[in-house]
Amino acid sequence: MTVIRRQDVISSVADALQYISYYHPLDFVQALEQAYHREQSQAAKDAIAQILINSRMSAEGHRPICQDTGIVTCFVNVGMAVQWDDTDMTVQQMVDEGVRQAYTNPDNPLRASVLKDPAGKRINTKDNTPAVVHINMVPGDKLEIQIAAKGGGSENKTKMVMLNPSDDIAEWVEKTLPTMGAGWCPPGMLGIGIGGTAEKAAVLAKESLMGHIDIHELIERGPQNAEEELRLDIFNRVNRLGIGAQGLGGLTTVVDVKIKTAPTHAASKPVCLIPNCAATRHVHFTLDGSGPAELTPPKLEDWPDITWEAGENTRRVNLDSITKEEVMSWKTGETVLLTGKILTGRDAAHKRIQTMLDNGEGLPAGVDFKDKFIYYVGPVDAVGDEAVGPAGPTTSTRMDKFTDMMLEQTGIMGMIGKAERGPATVESIKQHQSVYLMAVGGAAYLVAKAIKKARVVAFEDLGMEAIYEFDVEDMPVTVAVDSNGTNAHQIGPDTWKVKIQEMDAE
Repeated sequence: MTVIRRQDVISSVADALQYISYYHPLDFVQALEQAYHREQSQAAKDAIAQILINSRMSAEGHRPICQDTGIVTCFVNVGMAVQWDDTDMTVQQMVDEGVRQAYTNPDNPLRASVLKDPAGKRINTKDNTPAVVHINMVPGDKLEIQIAAKGGGSENKTKMVMLNPSDDIAEWVEKTLPTMGAGWCPPGMLGIGIGGTAEKAAVLAKESLMGHIDIHELIERGPQNAEEELRLDIFNRVNRLGIGAQGLGGLTTVVDVKIKTAPTHAASKPVCLIPNCAATRHVHFTLDGSGPAELTPPKLEDWPDITWEAGENTRRVNLDSITKEEVMSWKTGETVLLTGKILTGRDAAHKRIQTMLDNGEGLPAGVDFKDKFIYYVGPVDAVGDEAVGPAGPTTSTRMDKFTDMMLEQTGIMGMIGKAERGPATVESIKQHQSVYLMAVGGAAYLVAKAIKKARVVAFEDLGMEAIYEFDVEDMPVTVAVDSNGTNAHQIGPDTWKVKIQEMDAE
């Protein structure tokens, strides 16, 4: 009989969440390195380089890979013969206590992103609890845990469908993926659940993302069943779309496709597609009653020796003296290094600003967006001598509905975020002769190194969604939409889709 101590569960969960906050799985690092060397699109290659550099920096500094340290998902397999030393806490409560300890760790605080009352006041729980826990009773006398921290940008791109039994799943994925945009921060993995019922397909898709990256092994030995044939079909179809790293166009959009299936009703074919982003974070461990899990840190020499430097044509910009005319000279695809003051703002701040302006209150005291750039970001708390913790961009499309208001009523000169903007927003940027700049999603710690000072200037009660003023130095961004409305997230994938077709035909 195995006796599992609840404290071993709690401390193992806490340690695991700290571990995955700064250590990428090495199979993912290796897959990205292969993608980097294979990539022919310079914009995509630069983005992958920044992701890999950020990954190594996070491993060295024990700071989060991404500012969105995720909502915790935990798959717990409980052996039928397991006994507990204390039955006062449920498995859910043990996991939640581990989450609480991990996310409030003073040495490496993780951003609390979980909100209660989701359909109402949306109040932050402050410690990222509760986790989403799936419990399964299995034969044996051990406790097996698979745990992941899933960012909102990729989770929000989940797609579900009830196909007809005769419908082609790969064809549906191929049509669906371009509609997801780049807010899920490719290159990453696709998890696909097939069968069961609608909710079962979603759980299968999420669980499939816990798997080891092995698509190239599958390619070498060849598929041996229908699921493996489907994995390869989807992998090839998706990468031929030319979406590429960060949606800028390129050869690698996904590094693997995972599939889990379950029997389903004769009239049904439930399918769920969930992407994992460039901040893929998960780890597995087993408790056998001998103590907490021991997670072995990877070796820093396991990371590739990759560097990134701005090209010769890079613009260096002083944000404190920039003019409208200068911004209008920038062209889509250019790299710009920003120095000076920028303001931040995300969903909650934009909504509050809109309410204040509609009520005739004006902007909050001390906030002046005139001729400033706004950065869509919710940073991690700083530690030690940091100005701010990891501070990568959030998905910009969530701010699209506020863009006209910000451009017309606050006087902002431009915006910084990640991924594409919607057609109406691109048109608004063109109309107002503004600009949209893209920072690399999945490179949060790297970006934070460019932030030299940070202070909250409004809405402090919103926590990570407060309005900050950042002093930045050589913060790297790419012009994604210029003042003429030329859109990198349209041009890049369109161009590389054609190039890939031409390469396949050779």
